[in-house]
Amino acid sequence: MSVTLTVVGLGSGDPDQLTIGILNKMRGASALYLRTKEHPAVQVLNEFEVAFESFDKVYETKESFPEVYEEITSQLITTAAKAADGSEIVYAVPGHPMVAEAAVQLLKERCPAQGIELNILGGESFLDEAFVRLGFDPIEGFQLLDAGTLDAGWLQPQLHTLIGQVYDTFTASDVKLCLMERYPDDYEVYVGHALGVEGEEAVHKVPLYELDRVEGYGNLSLVYIPRSEDEALKRRSFDRLHEIVDILRSPEGCPWDREQTHQSIRKNLIEETYEVIETIDEDDPEHMKEELGDLLLQILLHAQMEEEVGTFNVYDVIQGLNDKLIFRHPHVFGDNQANDAEEALQNWEQMKAEEKRLKGTTAADPSVLDGVPRDLPALMKSYKLQKKAAKVGFNWDSIEGVFDKLDEEVAELKEAVREGHAVEAQLLELGDVLFVAVNAARFMGVDPEEALSATNRKFVDRFQYIEQKLREQGRRPEDSSVDEMETYWQEAKKLLGKA
Repeated sequence: MSVTLTVVGLGSGDPDQLTIGILNKMRGASALYLRTKEHPAVQVLNEFEVAFESFDKVYETKESFPEVYEEITSQLITTAAKAADGSEIVYAVPGHPMVAEAAVQLLKERCPAQGIELNILGGESFLDEAFVRLGFDPIEGFQLLDAGTLDAGWLQPQLHTLIGQVYDTFTASDVKLCLMERYPDDYEVYVGHALGVEGEEAVHKVPLYELDRVEGYGNLSLVYIPRSEDEALKRRSFDRLHEIVDILRSPEGCPWDREQTHQSIRKNLIEETYEVIETIDEDDPEHMKEELGDLLLQILLHAQMEEEVGTFNVYDVIQGLNDKLIFRHPHVFGDNQANDAEEALQNWEQMKAEEKRLKGTTAADPSVLDGVPRDLPALMKSYKLQKKAAKVGFNWDSIEGVFDKLDEEVAELKEAVREGHAVEAQLLELGDVLFVAVNAARFMGVDPEEALSATNRKFVDRFQYIEQKLREQGRRPEDSSVDEMETYWQEAKKLLGKA
């Protein structure tokens, strides 16, 4: 013989729905434990003078629900292990044992290893009452979520959604904030208290923003969000974006989108990237939101083209990115440590090299300069090349050496221009000056692209000031003189700043 641990359901709340079989099982138990005595069916146990213990005190001593469920599981297994052969320990939970009962799942995992026979007997779930009282058919599409672990990414507006274990106002507030990431603030939702329990049941229909203002939250509370086919809700999902791009590229879609290839929209990807950068430089979040969308469209289009020929789809792209981020951040998702940004970057580079080794993409005779994209803008590319070379010691000792080299290169450029050297020679001399200027930026800890971009913006502001002053006189720059424009330029420097 062995010890049996039986888990039973107390039903959704109404004592009349407690089955005779489960009642008899509890009355005949060697020991009866309740997850909580705060359940209407407990009055039946009291009427029949059935002795029991509850785990309510565990909730008071633990800081999180996972800790509570872990402790309940541990105590039940310990009790069963100490019981005499042939004993039956009964654990009673609200509703159905297989619905939103984390401790039951833990018992299923651990009882076999302890030689404990585990039996599970049903009971009416709160879902049964929800389907009836809230009046929806789950076959239309339904999801059940836990308020304690709710994530906006799980929400699917096209499905009926029940959120259980909304124990109190604080939990309701968290649920509200999560729902607001996918639903409008005034979207109508339902709060159900003690569904099916005579004299205690209450159903409130409220706009989402009032969800945490409803009174009466407790152990038997839930939130219901009716399904919706509203196109506006769908448009907040990545799946809908993927679907729209698929439609645009389909035979019934847009003729222009259908004709595009990777090469034909290659320049669009570059242009959209620079438009995003412009919004960053202008510190314009609203414009940035729009431009990031345009950039995302380019990514979706390229992925869709490959999906059409069966190479990969955008979800493969996302999976690859997720895998890469986890692999290259061992100090976040693994056992490595990184106390500052420099150590984190070292981890990234080490894991990047390991990734190449595992993929077999490491060159037989690798160069220190490998990994710099061929088509980067020249200024950015020279910056990256110099950083890689500097890591192995190919570098000046101080910025003074850079300044000396800059003077030397400027002198050579002047000589090439003044003596009328070939255009190709002058071009190379100019390139040398720019390359050394990038080195100066690196020593200063300044991104040369950002530095030149800032100067470009400064030039635009000052020149547009000149245009404005001339426009006020009914004139244009081509109608002015260099000396006059220089005067306005100096005014602009005073008004807009000399920096």
